[in-house]
Amino acid sequence: MRNSIGREIPAQFLRGGREVYQGPFYREGYIYQKAAPSVRASVSPRASKVVSSLTEAIIKCGLRDGMCVSFHHHFRDGDYVLCMVMDAIAALGIKDITICASSLGDAHTSIVKYMEDGTITGISSSGVRGAIGEAISLGKLKTPAMIRSHGGRVRAIECGDIHIDIAFIGAPTSDCTGNARGKGGKSDCGVLSYSAVDARYADHVVVVTDCLVEFPNLPASIQGIDVDYVVVVDEVGDPTKITNATLRYTTDPRELMIADYAARIMRHTPYFRDGFSFQTGGGGPSLAVTRFLRPYMEELGIKMGFAMGGITRPIVELLEAGFIRMVVDAQDFDLASVKSVNSCPNHVEITTAQYANPLNKGAFVNRLDYVILGALEVDLDFHVNVVTGSDGIIRGAPGGHVDTSAGSRCSIIVTPLCRSRIPTIRDRVLTVTTPGETVDIVVTEVGVAVNPRRPDLLEALRDAPVPILTIEELKERAYALVGIPDPIRFTERVVALIEYRDGTIIDVVYQIAE
Repeated sequence: MRNSIGREIPAQFLRGGREVYQGPFYREGYIYQKAAPSVRASVSPRASKVVSSLTEAIIKCGLRDGMCVSFHHHFRDGDYVLCMVMDAIAALGIKDITICASSLGDAHTSIVKYMEDGTITGISSSGVRGAIGEAISLGKLKTPAMIRSHGGRVRAIECGDIHIDIAFIGAPTSDCTGNARGKGGKSDCGVLSYSAVDARYADHVVVVTDCLVEFPNLPASIQGIDVDYVVVVDEVGDPTKITNATLRYTTDPRELMIADYAARIMRHTPYFRDGFSFQTGGGGPSLAVTRFLRPYMEELGIKMGFAMGGITRPIVELLEAGFIRMVVDAQDFDLASVKSVNSCPNHVEITTAQYANPLNKGAFVNRLDYVILGALEVDLDFHVNVVTGSDGIIRGAPGGHVDTSAGSRCSIIVTPLCRSRIPTIRDRVLTVTTPGETVDIVVTEVGVAVNPRRPDLLEALRDAPVPILTIEELKERAYALVGIPDPIRFTERVVALIEYRDGTIIDVVYQIAE
């Protein structure tokens, strides 16, 4: 079946009431019954939740073939918990496991062997990078991976589209009852926002910590009343690896020019006033925009009402200098932001449900004025691809891209015109992650294109000191520089489904032809 943006979705993936994408706000007013976990009452007043090992916790939780386990990625490339747990599961001979992770990356490379031997047969994630993405693209996972946005993951768990049998939550600190925090200990990661929905909806919850503290460990990100067992290990993660290559602070002149253009655009749009709200995504140009905002804020004598999302040092510096009234935090992208959320009263943790769930009664993304986002590809319809690379391999993450683009007043995509002699602006993106209906402006080093759906923004930017072009003109300049990209060869097998944040299918990814 063809969806509303013209992407063909094979019929076998539309069974059981699943629908194709029909627009970003298709499910306005949608009514659903929240899923409910099984609850095993614990009424003994002094029973200990602390067990000797992950293996003991897995056995006590009754994990069997075909079940689903979940993880968070607040440690990013420094995460140890997922691989430890999967090693323990494999040693028990348990097969056909689905992993529901908030994201997967280089820290989890060792689980590829479990995809190959049938220990892992399903993956649901808001990001798949590195060797795991390559393995999926080459057809090594038995069933198609489900790639969801951060808000879409929360929605899927709440709706019961995916049911978690055991949630494993790596926590820098926990008490003996499972009250867990992202703060303190030797593995401080700041917040545990992604895990809140797992703790609430999983049948069993296991907190894994390397720092057992005195009861009560409050205020807790994960409530002990939702936790079945606590396991103490040597290390849950390496905080120094929270910042990875996608979160670099660029010094590249081209990327700084793109960031400068994006800040100039913001200055000339009607939402740049006292109390405006703002978020950036990962990637050099996106993160650099923050550094260009302060002079414009000083010029106009304004402050940011709130900043949100994955928090970085430039946001923390603006907060400390008094240019931001509040930072709401769903993930910390570096140690400066970890330190800030631990010490600053105006820097607060929110759950991912509060951040971006599209089917609750008002996520924070709906209050965003601006979001600055990256892209692997953008096409003539302003559709954005952040999942598949120019070689067709899965190597990216929708994360909050889809959610913030839909919720914000002004979504700005920052991207170089070409990368490694591959055009970024092209006729048709390989995979649609974020629909063009929710993308307002595309910024490159040679010029800026405004979506024709936003004539108000085009009018506002007529006098802005940036070169305004059409998206077609950007594409032609890209093709003139590096030529028309060669088509990629795929098989007919679908290896991943791209789910829009509301649960409809926006695109599919096919297996690479070797």
